[in-house]
Amino acid sequence: MTRLGALVARVLVAVVLAALLLVASTAVAIWWKARQDARPVSDAIVVLGSAQYNGVPSSIFEARLEHARSLWEDGVAPVVVTVGGKAAGDQFTEAEAGRDYLRAAGVPEESLLAVPEGVDTLESVRAVGAAFAERGWGSAVVVTDPWHAMRAERMAEDAGITAESSPTRQGPAVQTRNTQFRYILRETAAYLLYRVTGESVAGAPGIG
Repeated sequence: MTRLGALVARVLVAVVLAALLLVASTAVAIWWKARQDARPVSDAIVVLGSAQYNGVPSSIFEARLEHARSLWEDGVAPVVVTVGGKAAGDQFTEAEAGRDYLRAAGVPEESLLAVPEGVDTLESVRAVGAAFAERGWGSAVVVTDPWHAMRAERMAEDAGITAESSPTRQGPAVQTRNTQFRYILRETAAYLLYRVTGESVAGAPGIG
């Protein structure tokens, strides 16, 4: 092998190792963030949407809503913001389904705000950022699944919100080690794609 060829080979090996290190460190960061639970007093609690069926939240969405209700009852914020649009053919948006669920669970109307926009996390968080700006709010505790927390928090920060995350500890996303491993892998790819391109991706519940 020529001297030039050896140099090219070393550069390629270095690039591959750097890429593997980036992926591994991002996965570890997602794992670590998933285990944190920040709940500072904030302007609002933001519940990211997930699937709903004719106005009834899915099990993943219900786990998020119940966690948000607990935070509200603990005085973390005076308002719970539900967010998310609807798929073609749906009668209800995710935001409306979440708001109605919380209202039925005892959260008063004046403590609820539905932002019925967004087909993925990025669109939803940007819509929330606009709603915050209109009301002069600046801080939020974001409620979502553990593996989704780091990307959701980053997107909220990029939307102009001082954000912390308080992930759920129940629901399908945390039931088995295989499920957790799969979510971490998908979130690692989604987070890196967002940081490189500024775009979101669709995927499993909580990975949009």
